[in-house]
Amino acid sequence: MRIISYNVNGIRSAISKGFVEWLATDPADIICLQEIKASKNDVDLSALEALGYQSSFFSAQKKGYSGVAILSKPRPDQIFYGNGMQQSDFEGRVIRADYGSTTLICAYFPSGSSGDERQVYKYQWLDGVYAYLNELKQSRPNLIVVGDYNICHRAIDIHSPKTNLTSSGFLPEERAWMDKFFAAGFVDSFRNFYPELPDQYSWWSFRAGARANNKGWRIDYISVTEPLRGLLQAAAIYPDIKHSDHCPVYADIALTV
Repeated sequence: MRIISYNVNGIRSAISKGFVEWLATDPADIICLQEIKASKNDVDLSALEALGYQSSFFSAQKKGYSGVAILSKPRPDQIFYGNGMQQSDFEGRVIRADYGSTTLICAYFPSGSSGDERQVYKYQWLDGVYAYLNELKQSRPNLIVVGDYNICHRAIDIHSPKTNLTSSGFLPEERAWMDKFFAAGFVDSFRNFYPELPDQYSWWSFRAGARANNKGWRIDYISVTEPLRGLLQAAAIYPDIKHSDHCPVYADIALTV
């Protein structure tokens, strides 16, 4: 099972920048998208369908905002839209697909960068999704949780840790949540293979040539539960793929679906 997670910062914008042409190169079996900023009816799906992808969208009720989607060549057994957290579901933040005994969660974690109110909501959301995932893995132990987490876990995951200590996405409380998440039986697929590889980022500000100078943040993850750790075969970040201010992140897991 080849999986990519990609915050496209607007699926229609990404399509205009060559997203479908890139998909034609067959980068993965399953493409999990965040911040699609569109409903399914807003997108011409014919080109995606011609490439063999079925699409499941969970869009925000607010037009042009948030939203997640799964493009999948293998047919999922079932799709679940949302996770029962009212505001999160209103914002289209979580979609789940089951493939046999494996469950894939595509999530767009909230950002707190717009102000204190959203930062408070981010902490509430993190507590809620932690409880949801830990309850889910009691009955579905083979979990894959992909998406834009909007958190850099360690200093190695951000270009300038000292100057970002008070920045949302690198706050001590957020990083402590990541510690708790991984301690609860989740594995960061990229760091599983490259525990100390520096300068590996998945998001760059549009300002001041950040991407050209690789002044980025690693906030996009593919995490798996411990039962799947031994099935991880590869993981990568693709900074040269440029349809968004994020880039795709990749994992290859030895599962047949």
